[in-house]
Parts: sequence; C-alpha cells; structure tokens
Amino acid sequence: MTTPPPNPYSGAPVLPNPYAGAHPTQNPYAQPPAPGHPPMPQHQQYAAPYPHPHAQAPAPGCRNCGAPEAANIAVRAHVGVLIMMRFHTLKGPFCRQCGRSLVRTMTTKTLFQGWWSPLSLVVFTPFTLLWNLIASIKFGKLPPSEPAPGRQPLDEGPPVYARPLAYVAIVPLLWATWVVANVIADLTA
Repeated sequence: MTTPPPNPYSGAPVLPNPYAGAHPTQNPYAQPPAPGHPPMPQHQQYAAPYPHPHAQAPAPGCRNCGAPEAANIAVRAHVGVLIMMRFHTLKGPFCRQCGRSLVRTMTTKTLFQGWWSPLSLVVFTPFTLLWNLIASIKFGKLPPSEPAPGRQPLDEGPPVYARPLAYVAIVPLLWATWVVANVIADLTA
C-alpha cells in the first residue's frame, strides 16, 4: 500500500522532486535508438508528415448507391403521439432515385402517423410535408441515377397518392375541419 503525497499547504516538509534536475525535453523513459538509425528528434509525435485520413472531404455522390449526381438535401418524417412527438431526418447527399424513394417513404409515414398530436396537426406535420415537397422538387431536377458499380439505388415504389396509408391523414384533417367549423358556428351564433 502506498501513502498519499503530503499536502504542500499543511506545513509538513515536502520531499524534493526526483526528476527536477532532468532536462525538460528529455524523456527519462525513452528507449535508445536502434543501431544504424539516427535518434528521433524531440516532439516528433506532434509533427504531421501525412494528412489525417479522415480530414479529406467525403467523395461526392449518393450516400446509398454512389451515383455521382446527387443533391445534399435532408428528408424528414414526423410522428405525433398525443402529447409526444418524434422527428426523423435522413441527411443527404442522395441521387434522384434514392432521394425520391426516401421522400415517398418518409412522406407516407408522416401522413400516416404525423397528425396524432395537437401541435403536430397544426405546426410540425405541415412543415414536414412542405419540406419533403421542396426536397422532391429538387430531386426531380437531378439527371437519372447511374449507381456506382456493384451498388443498387433504392426502389422508388408507387407515388404517395397510390399508397393506402397516406389516406389515413383524412381522419385527423376531417376532425380538425369539424372543430374549426364548430368554433366558427359558435362565434357567429
């Protein structure tokens, strides 16, 4: 068991530092250089002879299929659950086909699950749908996807209006319309 070092503020004598006489740039634990090799200069570990491998910018192109023509756009989905909400974001870059596939999937999810909270009904779901509409327009302006060798783009699937889950949004929209109509009717009566 070792004893803790003495407190220098207690007035007790403090033992001298055994390394105080060593040169500040010398490492007392350094190994001697190998025969035939010059000694390594001090602080070589701080020199950067080669660039950091992750310091380079990522290669442009779709993050899913590697197609060279891609747009750096995020695709969003929103889920409202009574008093709680969840936000989902997939950040690009995506090519035309992968981007449109993700927009269709995430928009359908938002139309199906995004309306079930009062704040979601009024604010977040319409914002998410507008964001995805803008993303869909930007993806539509890209040239057709040419994936990298050995990789496949996402399947676009049917459009949003051809997916049955998208029509679940009619229920909360009818309810919201009914509430607004009743509020207006009570105010005018």
